Amino acid sequence: MTIKAETVIIGGGPCGLFQIFELGLHGVHAHLVESLPHVGGQCAELYPDKPIYDIPAIPVCGARELVDRLMDQIKPFNAEFHLGQQVTVVEKLKDGSFHLKTSVGTEFQTPTVVVAGGVGSFEPMPLKVGDIETFTGRSLFYSIKDPLLHQGKRLMVLGGGDSALDWVLNLQDKAKSMTLVHRRHDFRGAPASVAKMKALVEKGKMDLHYGNVSDYSENAGELCKVEITSLEGKITTHPVDHLLVFFGLSPKLGPIAEWGLNLDKDKIQVDTESFQSNVPGIYAIGDISTYPGKKKLILSGFHEAALAAFAIKAQLNPGKKVHLQYTTTSSVIHQRLGVESPKKKAG
Repeated sequence: MTIKAETVIIGGGPCGLFQIFELGLHGVHAHLVESLPHVGGQCAELYPDKPIYDIPAIPVCGARELVDRLMDQIKPFNAEFHLGQQVTVVEKLKDGSFHLKTSVGTEFQTPTVVVAGGVGSFEPMPLKVGDIETFTGRSLFYSIKDPLLHQGKRLMVLGGGDSALDWVLNLQDKAKSMTLVHRRHDFRGAPASVAKMKALVEKGKMDLHYGNVSDYSENAGELCKVEITSLEGKITTHPVDHLLVFFGLSPKLGPIAEWGLNLDKDKIQVDTESFQSNVPGIYAIGDISTYPGKKKLILSGFHEAALAAFAIKAQLNPGKKVHLQYTTTSSVIHQRLGVESPKKKAG
């Protein structure tokens, strides 16, 4: 059975969730499709507890907390979520609307589509050493969902970017031991994080090795030792309970590449008045959109969602002016939010 929808949002990260809110203020009901089995996107999947400092009026919050707050905010609009599935087909129909089909067979007909969030789907770049992948999720990890799982363990972190350094600094004082392995002397992470890490090394609170994992040993089906070959070719063996690999993410644009959109390095080109793509009715916000001066910030994505909502409302109601209404004074918005109007309170 095909679901008739006013709009379908593809991507359940912070920007996709805020798009629900902005559309809801205009009285537009949304369906959201997310490839992960839960909302939050890559932000909450990879960095659930990493602090975010640039959300207006919230001095600091973790990605998971931000997602929880957004879910609270959009409750009045009763959006419908379709999780654990990917939009695989987008077809333009004769009437100008779109037929969408997902990887599990869910079908939509909608006049508007919003592609929200990251650059398609992402896959962690794997550690290629024998059959070490068989330990994934047990003693080999490409993301940290529950930091408590790693407390009291002999940890080895691979990588030299922000993710690797952030988790080294976060877990160092909670682990039984901490070792960082990087394949070169230069780090891609923030200089301040590199300095903090090296200070811990100098104090003897953790170890740092330059080289690559070249072999491993197992015991009772779990990793127990890892062999490191240094840049000079020297081989050393290190006991380990958990191996945390942060080599980066490989973007997979997937079916979006076949939708006839103007792309610039796997990002969808949009205009900054409506955030509509070259295909009328398909909009893009968040990291997957690009335009002159684009900044890949959650804050920017929220702004993009607001303007896209105005454009979508106008498209759904051709010939009618979309008035700017303020949430503090609009009785229509108060009704949509399910809150009491100040005027009624005064009366």
